[in-house]
Amino acid sequence: MSEVKKIATRDSYGNALAEIGKRADNLVVLDADLAAATKTGVFKKAFPDRHIDCGIAEANMMGIAAGLAATGKVPFVSSFAMFAAGRAYEQVRNSIGYPHLNVKIGATHAGISVGEDGASHQCNEDMALMRVIPGMTVINPSDDIEARAAVEAAFELDGPVYLRFGRLAVPVINDRPDYKFEIGKGVTLRDGKDLTIIATGLCVSPAVEAAQKLAADGIDARVVNIHTIKPLDAELVVKAAQETGEIVTVEEHSIIGGLGSAVAEVLCEKCPAKLMRIGIEDVFGESGPAGELLVKYGLDAAGIYNKIKNSR
Repeated sequence: MSEVKKIATRDSYGNALAEIGKRADNLVVLDADLAAATKTGVFKKAFPDRHIDCGIAEANMMGIAAGLAATGKVPFVSSFAMFAAGRAYEQVRNSIGYPHLNVKIGATHAGISVGEDGASHQCNEDMALMRVIPGMTVINPSDDIEARAAVEAAFELDGPVYLRFGRLAVPVINDRPDYKFEIGKGVTLRDGKDLTIIATGLCVSPAVEAAQKLAADGIDARVVNIHTIKPLDAELVVKAAQETGEIVTVEEHSIIGGLGSAVAEVLCEKCPAKLMRIGIEDVFGESGPAGELLVKYGLDAAGIYNKIKNSR
């Protein structure tokens, strides 16, 4: 069996920016002294005059991006999720969100898969922070193909967008002819009648593997990829709840405020159903190899399988 192709979505981000830059003169990329890590260096090499290194001053970078957007440019601002969503939150809220400016935030190194950088850099709260800003679109792609499509869609959308990318290379799972990316629309990857696993980002691939393990035990699990946390595909969530009766959310993020919370809100309002949230359970991360951390926090295929199996 051939090796599964793996690509970090931060690489997808840099490559997508460079591709769009070939046809869009209004695309400008800003970085906070991390172009090599966020992969915006790919864009910088191709279009040095349209890449601005703002230094280690993320809050100021957001203000610069707001100004550029006000002149008709389409700025993509890039840093680690901890800094883009955390350190610069006030500026994102007041300088970008409040005036609803056309700024795209490319946040890399999100979640515990940042690994050895430890708790200070493992942002498990970013989707919650960005989701609560009025008018902000929040996207968390699952692989290279989806990440590239998300960057393209964000460029075309008029308004602020938060894009979440990872450091860890993840399997390419959307390499099929019928794949279509649409902001606010989830994708059903596997049908099933007993329960639905709704996953996002890095957790989508292991969720599919977990469903296969459950199938061997006679449990027929549907798998839904929710790449857009906001606006959430409420119609698809309700349909899954009505047809399978049980929902499990899986995210490399706190179970508070992210995908799990968004799904819970929809279910409470529209279709009450049994719900289990799998993610980071109100704790900070820790330093360690990314793969080992995912296992420890139960976000690998075996961990997801065990949590679902033991809950039944």
